[in-house]
Amino acid sequence: MRLLERARKEWFMVGIVVAIGAAKLEPSVGVNGGPLKPEITVSYIAVATIFFNSGLSLKTEELTSALVHLKLHLFIQIFTLAFFPATIWLFLQLLSVTSINEWLLKGLQTVGCMPPPVSSAVILTKAVGGNEAAAIFNSAFGSFLGIVVTPLLLLLFLGSSSSVPFTSIFSQLFMTVVVPLIIGQIVRRYIKDWLERKKPPFGVVSSSVLLMIIYTTFCDTFSNPHIDLDKFSLVLILFIISIQLSFMLLTFIFSTRNNSGFTPADTVAIIFCSTHKSLTLGIPMLKIVFAGHEHLSLISVPLLIYHPAQILLGSVLVPTIKSWMVSRQKGVKLTRPTV
Repeated sequence: MRLLERARKEWFMVGIVVAIGAAKLEPSVGVNGGPLKPEITVSYIAVATIFFNSGLSLKTEELTSALVHLKLHLFIQIFTLAFFPATIWLFLQLLSVTSINEWLLKGLQTVGCMPPPVSSAVILTKAVGGNEAAAIFNSAFGSFLGIVVTPLLLLLFLGSSSSVPFTSIFSQLFMTVVVPLIIGQIVRRYIKDWLERKKPPFGVVSSSVLLMIIYTTFCDTFSNPHIDLDKFSLVLILFIISIQLSFMLLTFIFSTRNNSGFTPADTVAIIFCSTHKSLTLGIPMLKIVFAGHEHLSLISVPLLIYHPAQILLGSVLVPTIKSWMVSRQKGVKLTRPTV
């Protein structure tokens, strides 16, 4: 069993390297409008596959229990859409006295205002073995909430406002998240016994979809003319990764303190859902809110870097976080009194 688990980890890490290498060699294949058509295959089919897969693999009672875990939901949504942007704003007040381009700093602020994604946080939580049901709910709910909250945050912190096509974004999220999840749960009712007997490789499916997302994301990154990977860009990438690590550490500290009420599996969902930001919703929102703005490309750069970095960083940390969660769960079981 351990050898199988190790082989899966190695396969996934090799897959990440191959995906990024292939994107670097020929980014035109996976960009929007390219042969792979990621604007359809990733934005719709891949995301729908993730949530159908989750609906098929999750027990209905697990989803139901996740819905009533209000403390967990409040923690994630407040951290994502209040604490995160406010902390970034305070931090940028210090950076504003440096020589860093002010529009790149504004771009960092837009990252803080973005809602969570509907794919990567769920896949990574599932890969670790965390509270997948909670990750599904908060990724979906946070994305729906972000349709309204993100433009308001951009107005508050940057003074930019514009009409957002709520209906079209809402309908896309509903069709790619809610509908596949419900269909997966319905199908599960009819093949429940077969699923429990055969135990299909749901994790492999999710990991494969994540590799596809990584590949197309890096294709976009490498083909974007506004991201020139010079020394300054590399420094900016390292800086953004350090921000991600800092927020992941904060969520870990907050959710594991005494009397927090969160299980180790809850903490895993919190770490990923609270710190990941959506590129799929983010870039269209920026194009709408900053339509015709001469510095739109610079404003977009931090989000274009943050998105692939969060997926890559999360993927690399999966084994470490999983080891922590398993050891903590064993510790909890050992300290429980026997009757």
